[in-house]
Amino acid sequence: MQHDKVLILDFGSQYTQLIARRVRELNIYSEIHPFNKPPKNVDDYKAVILSGSPMSVRSEDAFHPDLSEIRGKKPMLAVCYGAQYLAHFSGGEVAESNTREYGRANLSFVEEDVFFNEISIGSQVWMSHSDTIKSLPTNGKLLASTHDVQNAAFKIEGETTYAIQFHPEVYHSKDGKQLLENFLVNIANVNPDWTPNAFVQETVEDLQAKLGDDKVVLGLSGGVDSSVAAMLLHKAIGKNLYCIFVNNGLLRKNEFSDVLEQYKGMGLNVKGVDASAHFLDALAGLSDPEKKRKAIGNAFIEVFDQEAHLIEDVKWLAQGTIYPDVIESVSATGGPSATIKSHHNVGGLPDYMKLKIVEPLRALFKDEVRRVGASMGMDKDLLGRHPFPGPGLAIRILGDITAEKVRILQEVDAVFINGLRDAGLYDKVWQAGAILLPVNSVGVMGDERTYEKCVALRAVESTDGMTADWVNLPYEFLQKTSNDIINKVKGVNRVVYDISSKPPATIEWE
Repeated sequence: MQHDKVLILDFGSQYTQLIARRVRELNIYSEIHPFNKPPKNVDDYKAVILSGSPMSVRSEDAFHPDLSEIRGKKPMLAVCYGAQYLAHFSGGEVAESNTREYGRANLSFVEEDVFFNEISIGSQVWMSHSDTIKSLPTNGKLLASTHDVQNAAFKIEGETTYAIQFHPEVYHSKDGKQLLENFLVNIANVNPDWTPNAFVQETVEDLQAKLGDDKVVLGLSGGVDSSVAAMLLHKAIGKNLYCIFVNNGLLRKNEFSDVLEQYKGMGLNVKGVDASAHFLDALAGLSDPEKKRKAIGNAFIEVFDQEAHLIEDVKWLAQGTIYPDVIESVSATGGPSATIKSHHNVGGLPDYMKLKIVEPLRALFKDEVRRVGASMGMDKDLLGRHPFPGPGLAIRILGDITAEKVRILQEVDAVFINGLRDAGLYDKVWQAGAILLPVNSVGVMGDERTYEKCVALRAVESTDGMTADWVNLPYEFLQKTSNDIINKVKGVNRVVYDISSKPPATIEWE
């Protein structure tokens, strides 16, 4: 079945992925392409959205998209930079704003138009620009204003071209979803039929046609992405899917046995391989984060390759690659571009494996992966699992890795994660974990002075990991968790809580 598609041209905005996700929440399939590398056939798309940008249209380096195949031929919505581009280069005027227009604003005027169906005066929107549109482009008709921004929204008469100086994709714009629906469904006549059930049915059919009777090997991680990819493949090819779950010795406490048990209940053909000693040997004496990642990647490839060779005639390697792994917006100076990250899952495979790649989830965002899993009846505990880094606890132990440090961190992590579950806080957090710091501090236990390890706890809320805020966990919970860790985990006498957001700090410490 063919679905209507929406093209999003990226000008480097931090919000571009959010636009795509908001569109998909309307059950409409959307794709992001750099403005300077649009798809060859624009006719494949029912509507086009131009994203915002950190650039100014008044700059000599302003991004100049070629809109000749789009403007006037397809419904187009220009957001922020896109709106200013339309004005500046089509007979209007853009100037530096007297006051930086950033943050919440409210619509003070709304013209009666299908674009603003069910959106009224007073509706909150989110502004983020230092330029402003002083006069509208040729044939521009004003549709909305705020107290500070006269030309907050307009359309070009004689075209299905609409433009807004605010961001409908961020949750601060209270009627942003309604606005996108008005444009896509009511103006562009896009059919909202791209649902999780439809995705499962079509993906299974595509996989069956693509793979036939070929055998496929998949490295399971215990995480959401690889598990959902496995279930889609299992539905498509059954016993021809061979799953390998490698214990690198850097998983959470009891995770290897717990996850294997969980997979058994899903009917998957899974082989568990305990290679803890091999990984610890490979990491011996390494402190540099990149060297640790490389050592883990290489060790994984060795173990995975060895196991894959035990399966006769394997033709395909399946990966849990998702859409954010495929798109990456580079800073505005280099221009937006699309690239595939080489480190996903298996860390880039050596040529000698000679396997073709199949990636059933490469069109989905993380929240969509969970919805697809739920539509297949997968366990909600597995789908609700926090993301966990591929290198595991190795990048949460700052400095070199030893079996004793792994033991300490596994125990600390177990107290923290189980505590979040017991307190009903686990599902309110996007990701949580503990970091073992390379410092010892003085403490007093009983009548004795101690000189032991310090651990940092980290809990963040996010939707996709691109940006994240630290979670304001209750003091009572932090107090109990700290006491439990110090009392129960031998070798730790101090606990701190990380209150940094991303950016500027990353979620992981290494």
